[in-house]
Amino acid sequence: MSLSPLQARIARDIVSYVRRERFEIGQHLVESQLALALNVSRTPVKFALSHLVERGMLTHDRNRGFFLARSSEELSDLASEVMGNSDDPLYLQIAELRLRRKIPELFTEIELMRRFDVSRTALRAVLLRIQQEGWMEQRAGQGWRILPMIDSVEAYEESYAFRATIEPSGLLSPTFAIDRETLDACRRQQEYIANGGYLTMTAQELFEANSQFHETLAACSGNRFLQQTVHRLDRLRRLVEYRQASTRAPRKGQAEEHLLILDCLERGDRLAAADQMRKHLEQARRKKVDPALFE
Repeated sequence: MSLSPLQARIARDIVSYVRRERFEIGQHLVESQLALALNVSRTPVKFALSHLVERGMLTHDRNRGFFLARSSEELSDLASEVMGNSDDPLYLQIAELRLRRKIPELFTEIELMRRFDVSRTALRAVLLRIQQEGWMEQRAGQGWRILPMIDSVEAYEESYAFRATIEPSGLLSPTFAIDRETLDACRRQQEYIANGGYLTMTAQELFEANSQFHETLAACSGNRFLQQTVHRLDRLRRLVEYRQASTRAPRKGQAEEHLLILDCLERGDRLAAADQMRKHLEQARRKKVDPALFE
């Protein structure tokens, strides 16, 4: 079964979700619940689930739905495969050229169509995705403009300095609220990573798990602008983080630091949680900002 780039990304996200939640054989995967968890519509979820049936991960009963045929611990090989094939090659080409500063600040769709030998429809879909991620914008009239992104050591440093300012503040917000279910879900994911999951997780899975932790706490702040800002920063640092995630040892330490923040929140000590968050981001900055990432 051939999947569109969107369906392939959703298949990737479903595999990651199953592994993160550590589901056992027989777990019922409900289309509507997956669509809600992954923030997508049900139609591409159904295509992705049918594809995963073909790959042996799921079984399908016409009357009851989709069920897990392999436990989450048996999906490492499939995870590596779907992660490697889940992103649109055109998107990756453009992103890599952008990181290498090989795309002009101002350009037209026709210029990129000729450069990559693709149709306007295919190119426009990728450009609209990039626009949503925040590193290009369509100009009034004609053409596109490159926006600032994390493409240098200085920009990476600035992003961490900014996060160290706003994320601890979010934990101290008077509107901050986190329920037991959300707290438990965060803890379950981070414990899985720290207890050895980082050894088999792909770079994409590690990044998405890290992003989800920070974006979840930002959402709990009750400040919509802080939440949007953290989300956009995560989109901007995604490609750099994929490169960085090839070094897996720091990921164990980061998960352990996440757990310390959750410990503080469980005790109701938001001041200590904010202090731990600030330390965590500063340590991540020192360990992860490597000039080699931008060579």
